Amino acid sequence: MASTPLEIFLNKNVMDLKGISVKKAASLRKLGINTINDIIMNIPRSYEDRRNIKKIADVMVGETATVIGKVVSFDHVFIRRNLTITTVLIQDGTSSLFVKFYNQNYLEKVLVKGRAYLFYGTVQAGYEGPVMEMPTYARLENKDVFAVIHPIYSLTKGVSQYMIHKLVKEVLHAVKHFKDTMPQYIVDKYHLMSKDEALRNIHFPKNEELRTNARFRLAFEELLELQILLHSIKEDTISNATGIQFIKNNTTKKFIENLPFKLTNAQLRVWSEIEKDMASDKIMNRLVIGDVGSGKTIVAVLAILNAIVNGYQALYMAPTEILAEQHMKTVSSFLNPLGIKTALLTGSLPAAKKRQLLEEIEKGEIQCVVGTHALIQRNVTYDNVGIVITDEQHRFGVRQRAQLAAKGKTPDVLVMTATPIPRTLALILYGDMDLSTIDELPAGRIPIKTYAVDSTMRDRILAWTKKLVKQNQQIYIVHPAVEESENMNLLSATENYKKLSTTVFKDIPTGLVHGKMSAKAKEEVMRDFVAGKIKILFSTTVIEVGVDVPNATLMIIENAERFGLSQLHQLRGRVGRNNIQSYCVMITDSKTDLAKERMTIMVKTNDGFKISEKDLELRGPGELFGTQQHGIPEFKVANLYEDLDILGIAQDAAFTIMKNRNDEQTAWYIKSVIKKAEGMFNL
Repeated sequence: MASTPLEIFLNKNVMDLKGISVKKAASLRKLGINTINDIIMNIPRSYEDRRNIKKIADVMVGETATVIGKVVSFDHVFIRRNLTITTVLIQDGTSSLFVKFYNQNYLEKVLVKGRAYLFYGTVQAGYEGPVMEMPTYARLENKDVFAVIHPIYSLTKGVSQYMIHKLVKEVLHAVKHFKDTMPQYIVDKYHLMSKDEALRNIHFPKNEELRTNARFRLAFEELLELQILLHSIKEDTISNATGIQFIKNNTTKKFIENLPFKLTNAQLRVWSEIEKDMASDKIMNRLVIGDVGSGKTIVAVLAILNAIVNGYQALYMAPTEILAEQHMKTVSSFLNPLGIKTALLTGSLPAAKKRQLLEEIEKGEIQCVVGTHALIQRNVTYDNVGIVITDEQHRFGVRQRAQLAAKGKTPDVLVMTATPIPRTLALILYGDMDLSTIDELPAGRIPIKTYAVDSTMRDRILAWTKKLVKQNQQIYIVHPAVEESENMNLLSATENYKKLSTTVFKDIPTGLVHGKMSAKAKEEVMRDFVAGKIKILFSTTVIEVGVDVPNATLMIIENAERFGLSQLHQLRGRVGRNNIQSYCVMITDSKTDLAKERMTIMVKTNDGFKISEKDLELRGPGELFGTQQHGIPEFKVANLYEDLDILGIAQDAAFTIMKNRNDEQTAWYIKSVIKKAEGMFNL
């Protein structure tokens, strides 16, 4: 698809605009602004409605308004070095108001006595009367550009509101019309504002109705494009090919009956859904969402067994070698006694052993292959793949999943994730899949005891840690930062490790793992921790997902206020993997309402689904798992918690568009959406 002149202009680097130096471009880059299009899509985070012009006498304490006042006097008070307060007295004939500024000694040169100005801010009660602190102000002759709905943008060092405003206005002036690519029948059906109107009114709305309609249009478009992308992936995955019809058999039934434990109702329900999918001639494409410890692996084993009994191979893929090894250990313990041959295929296998294994896999001698990304390498050929299973879906992209599926002609696909995702969010992120939820924990599991404390308790916690090590238990100490320099207010993994491993824990084997280490170095440390060689592991959130260390019974989380609820829950899930009482201690000195609310929720419940719902509400989906690596889309406008109504409409619209995909304009639109989305959502 050839680019239009408008696309060429919008894709230009910001440095092509007048006045943008290398230094300014670097500052803008921190806000995610690299191209001219990024300037337009840098949506205001809030707005100031300065249209509410009131007489000073009519403004109530606590009210935010614009007043017009004549400057009467100035008063400068030196408090200390770097702090001077300038108080300006203004009057409008109905009353007077004190306007207070900090460190702005030059104001007498800017505000002229006897002249009237516009002041916008919040009025508070003061000792000598009402006061407005640090208001925005302008000359009265600039009333038409000041007394408007004013956009407020996110900033960083080196970027001011004035700079962003100027850039946005410059681009809006340069582009005479933003072309609408959305099919006109969709615009008409849902009474949408045009793309051009929406982009102009999201930045500089004339009134609240226009701002609301602009936001609706842009949020709708984002959600619609993701839905179209997911529809397209689903069609590519399934196309019109016929899947494998696995014949129901008694082997899986007998296997369940002979298990040394009883499956939960949730496990049985999910297995029933999978079995039904496998028996149909449609390709299964199912996501199993289960909390930590809910028993997803045994459900995967049942699916593997069902495929093998029907004469097919099964593939089970994990994101890291350690996890692959753990899955291999579990899967083989169930399947080997049944005479089923399993094997582990990873990148670190010696060449000779790998060659032999690849031959056995190709001949179909290996019935179940567990491994890492090595499973989808070009040189790996399978005999007859019937099912592919991926673990921790949010660590894989859709394309990797598709590559794995491509190893068989039309294999069923089962995806497992231990991240409890709210159903609404799951429908968006995995709209190309059917959903199953294991929302029940096996009986007899001992709940993890969770505590929230401040740093005054740290010495007692460290003493308790030493006591647990003597009982052959292992401990995680997790930090939000790798190094001290990242933020002086945070206790970093590196500094805390250096300090404690040479003092309090000098006689205890300790280790350090963080995201800046190489994959190989991280794996070595984790292997030593799994093997019990390391007793106390200092880390960042790299240990969030998956690794099973049965003797780990205490999770200490430093600066816990810096983590989202879902992250805290995932970290807590690293302990409590045996029948010993486990604990999670969150250390925070934060007194903010948000931090208090998070800590309270964590202490009250171990239910990952309740926690993820609350996290979605508190933080929004873009941050739900703390990092973009999980494939969660970073929307510019849409908020999945607030915009569920828009999502419903967008899903309906996507269905209509896919139904009309043979129409020329619609087909072009679908292609443009896919092109735009490639790499954008980390899919």
